[in-house]
Amino acid sequence: MEYSIGEFSKLTGLGIHTLRYYEQEGLIAPERNSGNRRCYSDKDLTWIAFIKRLKDTGMPIKEIRHYAELRTSISTLSERMEMLVQHRQALNEQIARLQEHKIKLDEKIEFYRNEIERTKNNVSS
Repeated sequence: MEYSIGEFSKLTGLGIHTLRYYEQEGLIAPERNSGNRRCYSDKDLTWIAFIKRLKDTGMPIKEIRHYAELRTSISTLSERMEMLVQHRQALNEQIARLQEHKIKLDEKIEFYRNEIERTKNNVSS
């Protein structure tokens, strides 16, 4: 199926200016119709979803651009996989740090609950 930039914008949740920026940055390369208007496909929809996931997990646009360049050649499968393996490792490290922060916050919240309860018991005694 083919989508205009407006339709594609609605489907992806990305603004038209963002789509044009992504094209300018080499992240996407939509086809053009006979009137030189951008035509997006379901394949572009899948690719944008992946770009959004990479962005949401903290991959910089520069690295996403490099990955986008690599995906134009089948001979880069290993390099693309390695990029994703490294990104996953960084993501796992970030998740571990966030889990540590959550544990410390949980401990502090529990401390305050106990102090509030202790204070209530002392006031009512």
